[in-house]
Amino acid sequence: MTRPSGLHELEELARAFHRGDKTPSEARHASTVVLLRDAPGGPEAYLLRRVKGMAFAGGMHVFPGGSVDPADAEASTAWAGPPAERWATWFRADVPLARALVCAAVRETFEECGVLLAGPSEHGLLADVSSDEWEAEREALEAREQSLSELLQRRGLVLRADLLRPFAHWITPEVEPKRFDTRFFLAQLPAGQVCRDVGGEADERLWVRVRDALDQGLTLMPPTHTALQDLAPYDDVRSALDAEREVALVAPKLVVLPDNSVRFVVPGDLDYPDYPERD
Repeated sequence: MTRPSGLHELEELARAFHRGDKTPSEARHASTVVLLRDAPGGPEAYLLRRVKGMAFAGGMHVFPGGSVDPADAEASTAWAGPPAERWATWFRADVPLARALVCAAVRETFEECGVLLAGPSEHGLLADVSSDEWEAEREALEAREQSLSELLQRRGLVLRADLLRPFAHWITPEVEPKRFDTRFFLAQLPAGQVCRDVGGEADERLWVRVRDALDQGLTLMPPTHTALQDLAPYDDVRSALDAEREVALVAPKLVVLPDNSVRFVVPGDLDYPDYPERD
């Protein structure tokens, strides 16, 4: 995992937090989608490199995703697949939040990749959403001129929650000024759809073979690095999707050691503190 820029600033924030000079900001709920496709030698994952200088994860390679929007919680969203109650159990969330997380995952994938996990029925799937007409829909969604629910209703479509799988749950360390409480999903690129260069938050987009991603010198955030590690053993997308997982919260921290050095730790590490998250 490449050392991220801005680490010195984070270390200073960790020391200030340790002294009691800083308090944690509230973490915003977010959804991230690990989009996969089959390829020779094992599955490939889709990564975006966020534009340098962005307030969060600038210059880092990440999976598509973003914050939950209030409109994502609309109960009228047409839905196929596991109900929100099931997602609430998987993600240890209440039902309205679970619904919003799933909707945000579908919305963000469309906004950032041009891939729409929806279809005309619970068994149907859109084959192509790369036309100028669909791009106008994507832009309107990104500009918040319409909600995902409104788009699906007008187009006679249902959200295909069955195309998603619960994968992981990470929360940004308390010392970070901008924090996210993020649920990760797995999904396969629908047949006939393509990832497109859309949106303005990324300056590079690439499909990378999961087994090779960690050897390519990419600047990866810890959740991205861990997800690629976890997916590397699978020979195809189907086996990755079908694997049974229990989604547990991973809350990394930057702790100040007795010599005033700062260490990034996750649960299970020797120096991980035993106090709970304060959010």
